[in-house]
Amino acid sequence: MYHRVRPNHSRLFPPQPTVLTTQFPDLVKELDQKVEGKEFVIEGEIIAIDEKGHHLPFQTLMQRRRKYDIEKYMKDIPVIVKLFDILHWNEKAYLHQPYKDRTQLLTTIVSTSKHVMLADKIITDDITEMDEFFREMLKEKYEGVIVKSLTGEYQAGTRGWNWIKWKKDYVQDMSDTLDLVIVGAYHGKGKRSGVYGALLCAAYNEKEDTFETVCKLGTGLTDEVLAELPQKLSKYKLDHRPARLNIKKEMEPDIWFEPKIVVEVLGAELTKSPFHTCGSGLALRFPRFIQFRENKKAEQATTSKEVEGMKGK
Repeated sequence: MYHRVRPNHSRLFPPQPTVLTTQFPDLVKELDQKVEGKEFVIEGEIIAIDEKGHHLPFQTLMQRRRKYDIEKYMKDIPVIVKLFDILHWNEKAYLHQPYKDRTQLLTTIVSTSKHVMLADKIITDDITEMDEFFREMLKEKYEGVIVKSLTGEYQAGTRGWNWIKWKKDYVQDMSDTLDLVIVGAYHGKGKRSGVYGALLCAAYNEKEDTFETVCKLGTGLTDEVLAELPQKLSKYKLDHRPARLNIKKEMEPDIWFEPKIVVEVLGAELTKSPFHTCGSGLALRFPRFIQFRENKKAEQATTSKEVEGMKGK
């Protein structure tokens, strides 16, 4: 937490009641220059970095918590701060203002630099986008993300539904992958505008000789894969629903494909779904693209019966 009580007189506090100002004089100086306002209270996270800007473990940051050799450790362990919330600014409390307004104010008063930044974030209600962002943050060595309601007030010392931690420890992928068939695609939005944003995938019901939807796949599709998809799928494009596809109206894609292309997919778990038709109505949560299965025909994909069996594991 960063607290300015008057111009050029600022202090750093961790969540516990301890002053860190003398241990991070480099960061305090930078914040004094980059944050506008007479007095305020801002929340952020201090992160240790290496010479290439890569994040270092929390234990490395803790080496900056010392009374002596401060200048030496300033050089040995440089830090950045990522700001994510504001509680008070220029004699006005913002605790009861919606999160959307608080972050808008933060954007206005902070001039970002090499060492002072705003926290990475996206605004979305799409679970696929959320999962993709979450996994990107894990690759950047973050412990996870905080999911906040845009309309939520600041709640000190509590979480509730306005503020949820989503950590790596909470996610456990399945041990087995599934080979699923692409039967449709959805137009991309935002950074995926102009390409397929997600794929509708299905398992094979060998008894009925049909395909049953089990997930909407968006995570794991790299820029290279997204660029490759239109050409790879073009000859299988249809202007109507595939005859052998069992699908509910809620999952109808923007584009239909003849069931031909098989992809390997990893997910977190299988759950009951009112929107998918696989087996007894199962969906693969947090599916992630692994690779194309060029050597497999659609009828060699994971069967609905096999998916049912995986649900019981």
